[in-house]
Amino acid sequence: MNLTIGSGDVNSLLSDKKSKSYQNLWRKFIGEKPFYNALSSPIDALRTGSILEDRYIQILPDDFYPQVKVQHEKLDVLVATLDFAKFDAGKVVDFEETKTIFFPDFAEKIMPLIEFSDEEKNKLIKQKFKNYYNQVQFQLLCSNLESATLTFISVYSYEDEDNYHRDIIPEDVIKFRMHRDESVINEIIDRAKLFQLVKNDLI
Repeated sequence: MNLTIGSGDVNSLLSDKKSKSYQNLWRKFIGEKPFYNALSSPIDALRTGSILEDRYIQILPDDFYPQVKVQHEKLDVLVATLDFAKFDAGKVVDFEETKTIFFPDFAEKIMPLIEFSDEEKNKLIKQKFKNYYNQVQFQLLCSNLESATLTFISVYSYEDEDNYHRDIIPEDVIKFRMHRDESVINEIIDRAKLFQLVKNDLI
């Protein structure tokens, strides 16, 4: 059985308990652990995102590592995958969650946010990109960190060959420092308790 909730599941976890999304989360939770291979996905956006993540790590400092899993110390049912985690003395001390977005949307929806203060940026991302915001909060909960970076990378093409050979430059990337939102984190913890009880009963 799977018996874990990942950072990609957080919006299903927080959805209405009568919703299809929440019910499907339970089916996934007690079912077989799913295997995802984004590089083989028939969905262009998923495949492109995975390719560009591999290109993006080329410009990150050497102390960042890809696809690092962290587990909540008390609710071990919660497991987050960090796109790029920074280590110090063997401990995760920072991370980046990356999102790829087609350039017209990047220019229209992401670039205007640069002008705001950090506090206003957090509020606007919570309003405009709630799924991403909740995912970062889930990751902050599991990693026990106070803040992390949400990174948007612009997409110019969905052709694999173009992206495999693309050099990402600073102008292609916009970063936002996201801070813990205890109201969202407490809601995640509250929703996860029932899943933890079921896991404890089954193992």
